[in-house]
Amino acid sequence: MMKKAITILLSLTMILGLAACGNSVERAQLPSTEDAGISETKQPETETPETQGSKVLVAYFSATGTTKGVAEHIANGLNAEIYEIIPEEPYTDADLDYSDNNSRSTIEMNDASSRPAISGSVENIEQYDIVFIGYPIWWGEAPRIVSTFVESYDFSGKTVVPFCTSGGSGVGSSATNLEQLTSGAAWMEGKRLNGGDSQDTVMEWVNGLDLHLGE
Repeated sequence: MMKKAITILLSLTMILGLAACGNSVERAQLPSTEDAGISETKQPETETPETQGSKVLVAYFSATGTTKGVAEHIANGLNAEIYEIIPEEPYTDADLDYSDNNSRSTIEMNDASSRPAISGSVENIEQYDIVFIGYPIWWGEAPRIVSTFVESYDFSGKTVVPFCTSGGSGVGSSATNLEQLTSGAAWMEGKRLNGGDSQDTVMEWVNGLDLHLGE
């Protein structure tokens, strides 16, 4: 009787052991969430495309402040950076006396090789795709200090947009003469603007240039 009881106990022990092993194997064979391609902690990555627009610089020379106002309209309208061409030796009222043959401006404009020095410079001009260049008209031309500016940088591959202000004279050959001082740049036709023009008026001209600023 005792022997039979021991045999029954051994049989039950073996059965329970096999059941436990079976459960262990089943748990080992179940795929984890990671193996199944499901991640509990990682979120799918999304990329936001970046649109690289053209970078614009508005550079200008303004002896009396007239051209400055137009340049600021352009810079504000395009959210562009602005640079003032400042002479190392500021122009006085006497220097700007057009009726005086001995005034500084008269002497400079009578000398095509004159290059008045500029105070400061544009940093990293290579970063700009489009450069607006503004100036007043002196004796039908851009002031010689604008020639200094144009010759100081490499405009290769850039689009250059000249504009001017005057008491009545048009842009004339001023932009063409400046273009001849550069190489490798695409110069657009120059435009005469009035110092009293509103920003809307100025931007109407700028927006009509088809500059593809968002590309």
